[in-house]
Amino acid sequence: MAQELQSLPKTLAEDVAKNLVMVARLIDEDPEQAYGYSRVALRLASRVAAVREAAGFAAYAMQKYSEALAEFRAARRMTGSVELWPVMADCERGLGRPEKALAMAGEAEVQKLDKAGQVEMRLVAAGARRDMEQLEAAIVTLQSPELASNAVHPWSARLRYAYADALLAAGREDEAREWFAKAVEADKDGATDASDRLAALDGVEFVDALIEEEDEDGGDEGVQSDSVAVEADADAEGESAAEAEAEVSEGTDED
Repeated sequence: MAQELQSLPKTLAEDVAKNLVMVARLIDEDPEQAYGYSRVALRLASRVAAVREAAGFAAYAMQKYSEALAEFRAARRMTGSVELWPVMADCERGLGRPEKALAMAGEAEVQKLDKAGQVEMRLVAAGARRDMEQLEAAIVTLQSPELASNAVHPWSARLRYAYADALLAAGREDEAREWFAKAVEADKDGATDASDRLAALDGVEFVDALIEEEDEDGGDEGVQSDSVAVEADADAEGESAAEAEAEVSEGTDED
């Protein structure tokens, strides 16, 4: 990215770089703000491939798939790289064109991707199969040497998770449980909710501690209210007894 920005005047390059840094920093936690910064960078330097790519990812995070696809295509034309091919295919899925995504999975560009890119393309293709309600085909698409490998790579958790999820959707619960467990083993950073899915299959329910405390507090208030009511009744009875004694005493005095 730094090399691409060198083609710009120094002050402009610094402004663009600041906006791109904010896009990278916010895209996961606040995609709307990241999108805003990407639009600023795009206005400043639309002829820089890194800017078009960042704008594409920011739009993708906002589910603006048509816009994201246009930016990715522009970045690819500028660089000639196939790196964005899988996410471009996923944009086609987002636009309701799973057939187009599948066609892209069969293009020669896929062979030019590195291993991570090829796995990503496989995930997109399987997702497209599921979009078309072809569950068994999705399962077969995910079956690969990368899935069978015991080695853990950056893509392992997501690949195993997608396979487990496809198995579960196809009603193969026992196999799904096995692969959710394998996904948990590979998911050191908590990138998926595989542990929650596994627990759900095992019938484990998690109770929110805050809700439990509120329930306990409510129960205490109920007991306290009952106690106050009993004391009030007792006081009322005491007053009634005192009044009765006073009446008897007055009657005796009159006699």
